[in-house]
Amino acid sequence: MAGVAGAVGLVAAGCRGGTHQAAVKVAPAPVAGPYRRESGALVMQVLAHPDDDLYFMNPDTLHDLQAGTPVVSVYVTAGESRGWNTPPGGSHRHHHADQAAYSAARHQGLRQAYATMLGLPHFTRWNSEVLDLPGGMHAQIDSLGSGARRASLVFLQVSMHELSQTASMQMLWSTPGTTLPYVAAEDSPAPADAPGTYSHDKLVDVLVALFKRYAPTHVRTLDPDPDIQVHDKQHPRDSDQFGYSDHRDHTPVALFAWKALARWAAAGGRGFTTAAYRGYYNQRWPFNLPPATVALKGRFMFQYGGDPDWSCGDPGGCGDYGQGRNQPLTNRKGWIRSTHPRYPGAGQVVVPAAAAGAPRTAYEVLGLNAAVRTETAPGSGRWGPAKDLGGGPLAPKLACVAVPGGGTLVFGLRFAALEGHGGRNAREIVVREGVRDGSGRWTSLGTPEHSDNRSRRVGPPTAVRTADGRVHVFVRNADKGLSTRVREPRGTWGPWADLGGSEVQEGLAVLTDAQGRIHVFAAGRDTVHHWAQALPFAPVTFRPPAGLPCPADVPSAALAPDGAITLTYHRPASAATLRETVRT
Repeated sequence: MAGVAGAVGLVAAGCRGGTHQAAVKVAPAPVAGPYRRESGALVMQVLAHPDDDLYFMNPDTLHDLQAGTPVVSVYVTAGESRGWNTPPGGSHRHHHADQAAYSAARHQGLRQAYATMLGLPHFTRWNSEVLDLPGGMHAQIDSLGSGARRASLVFLQVSMHELSQTASMQMLWSTPGTTLPYVAAEDSPAPADAPGTYSHDKLVDVLVALFKRYAPTHVRTLDPDPDIQVHDKQHPRDSDQFGYSDHRDHTPVALFAWKALARWAAAGGRGFTTAAYRGYYNQRWPFNLPPATVALKGRFMFQYGGDPDWSCGDPGGCGDYGQGRNQPLTNRKGWIRSTHPRYPGAGQVVVPAAAAGAPRTAYEVLGLNAAVRTETAPGSGRWGPAKDLGGGPLAPKLACVAVPGGGTLVFGLRFAALEGHGGRNAREIVVREGVRDGSGRWTSLGTPEHSDNRSRRVGPPTAVRTADGRVHVFVRNADKGLSTRVREPRGTWGPWADLGGSEVQEGLAVLTDAQGRIHVFAAGRDTVHHWAQALPFAPVTFRPPAGLPCPADVPSAALAPDGAITLTYHRPASAATLRETVRT
């Protein structure tokens, strides 16, 4: 922590007036040409605004760059807002609204932040080019490299349209006939006739073209389905959209990204993984990052925010001044203090071998479809090629349950409809049976919700099999509680049931104890919440809180030799790991 804080202090001390002028003189010449890639991993991030990645995806972006994985960040809107680039606490050197200049200043802030993440001076020059896109549109692409580290920033410049009620990103997604103009930033190298108009289909086409161009192996988006949020005196709306826990641009941009991913996958995009990140949700729950990580995120936000007294050489400005200095660290909303995946626990799920000495199988979501791999040798941990099981488009987290004599049940959360244009937008829980012999089929289990809109708030499934042959599936529902559906031993499914309890975060830990009773744990706002069976074969019910310390993230659960359950999780705003015992 001391090292990180010292680094932040050095940045602060060296970014004012004449010191920065000296930095300009010693900054190296451009080190990156137009983006080229032969093979290997590549991360692509689709954001609504400049700074969404720094607030909501970091430190994951930084870790990829440090590992030498190229990162391509696509910013859909121009981020021009009302055009006022006002420093925190005042109007120093602030004269008038200028949307083109403010958009350019935010671009410059990103270049400063990413140069720092690449290990270069923050005023290092970037290579800039113009990319022709479908529908006569253009994008500015700024690229920079440092050794094995490489970043590209792609600016699509769709208007936020904040000064008018006649159009918005939300309407571009949902209302037929809506269009939004291209906003030319002051720093744009695009030709004078570049500005045009974005429609719903044109934006989808542009995103698909970018996926095809870069062929990412991992794609990050914002949250396509933010929580329903009551706004009152205790829960002020702040920057949220009406009724939900996120910005009005974050959600439609994420939906456009997932629609484009589904189209790219259908056209041959294969093998990529996905992740989605919560946005203003961070404000509503205990902060989950330790001080050192927050300070690290703050360092790059400091570079992004910049300062009017800096001399960066960009006529539009040297950053997004409203996010400058210590504003992200002192803001009561605390967005910088958490990084929350929308689908916690995403990744490979390993299923034990059906018999001693047999190879294991592993399931994951690739190219939005479920896929299975078989171990090349029992216990080796090396996996053969992936076999496509279909089922998509799926969220990135699967649940798997082995059924004696019946192979493996694979459960997922499917984007059942992603139409836009006033069409359906819905999610559903799905299951594939008979995976063992490859003859399985996907079946919809619906959701516990009564409308398409509420179905979007349902989380990915978690499942467990009990000794009586039943399979219990659990999901976080739209009310932030727990719902379940049970498969009988003969394969028939009962109805969805609401298990009640208090509000919890996404991410469930499920296990059976020594007596065969199910236990489900989830992170609440004040403590770990617990649902369990009183007896084997009995219904799962909510248990009164046991007074466990407040969790910051998803707990993991393990059964101890003495029959007790050990929960492991982090304290809020701390690197400390707690291990708490629950007696059954």
